[in-house]
Amino acid sequence: MNTRQKWWSIGGSLLLGLFVAYLDRTVLSVALPSIAEDLGFAGPHMAMTSSWALTAFLIGYAVANVLGGIFTRKWDPKYVAIWTFALWSVATVFVGSTSSVAVLLVCRVLLGIGEGVYWPQQSRFAKAWFAPSERTKANALIQYYGQFLSLAIGFALLTPIYHAFGWRILFFLCGGIGLFLIVPLYIAKLKPESAAPYPPPANQAVSRLTLAALGGPAFFLLLFSYVMQGMLFWGVTLWISLAVKSVGFTGASQGVASALPYLAAVLMAPFIAWISDRTGRRVTIAALGLFLPGLLLMLLPAVSSGYAKLALITIALGYFASSYTPNIWSILQASAEPQAVGSAAGIMNGIGAGGGGTLAGFLVGLVNAATGSYMAGFEILGVLAILGGGSLLLYGRLAANRKEALNATGGQPVIARPN
Repeated sequence: MNTRQKWWSIGGSLLLGLFVAYLDRTVLSVALPSIAEDLGFAGPHMAMTSSWALTAFLIGYAVANVLGGIFTRKWDPKYVAIWTFALWSVATVFVGSTSSVAVLLVCRVLLGIGEGVYWPQQSRFAKAWFAPSERTKANALIQYYGQFLSLAIGFALLTPIYHAFGWRILFFLCGGIGLFLIVPLYIAKLKPESAAPYPPPANQAVSRLTLAALGGPAFFLLLFSYVMQGMLFWGVTLWISLAVKSVGFTGASQGVASALPYLAAVLMAPFIAWISDRTGRRVTIAALGLFLPGLLLMLLPAVSSGYAKLALITIALGYFASSYTPNIWSILQASAEPQAVGSAAGIMNGIGAGGGGTLAGFLVGLVNAATGSYMAGFEILGVLAILGGGSLLLYGRLAANRKEALNATGGQPVIARPN
């Protein structure tokens, strides 16, 4: 496969897949008011039951990322991607036919399990098919554009469909696209890892997973920063549709307002990815992607206009996503040993996005129940984002010091270059 083909067949196919995966994740946020009415949890129990419904996905996602990243590292990522996509697509379709809260929660957990096992495979594709010098752009294509295009376009498209046809159609539509479009596309276009230009060394394919293979003790600093970003991203994303409604955006404007932060992320990403690959300053750029958005969200109480609040959220989330998300995976892929990349990605995404996202989902929901404001919860997320940025800068300093020490003795660095 030539250079151009790999960007289209591998990168393009995975981009489309993640686009649909994020439709499946966020469709509940759009349809939640009607689902609560039809399934009987509107009213006094709305906040707690909604928090469980929104975060059930993340609970399954947290566990499956960690276990899936570890236990699937001996399997070809192409075939793991195909069967997991089929699993969660069936679960999504099934939600559209249920009238039970219990079934809804089970299907959301299954969605999380399928997408959790799937996520680490993307890092394996990026590591195996793309050179280090092009990896930020590759991660942006594989693990970024599909995600944020889906959020940018999805809210704007799904909201009017929901208002026109009801919530059940949304789940039939999203699940059906996965089963009848993405699964056949993956079968046709994705290639086995053995055909890739940078596959894991054969003699390391089944080696023991150790902390050193994950990147050493500094891996915990990466993990902490990712937990904080997981809380920032999912705390906003799970509640964005209801949050913008609370400050005056309804009907079609609610869908557009919900999509704006993710559209901003898509527009900013190409320039920031180019700077990252050009300068190599990935840790610094990623850390700023937490610091600056954290400060912006902390300003939410200082403005009263709904438009001003939306502007702060849009700039904060757009800058965070375009600066942090593509770079953190490039940093991880450089720090972990080749055969441990999928495991490291699964552990970090499971605990960070799954665990952090679950906590943030409840945090924002319960703060809103206590104060009547989603913005108060978003302000807390801003503080946590700043802590995550500090952890990432500390990681960069420790990695730089270790690299200098190893180079001084003629050794080779085991963990990532800090930039």
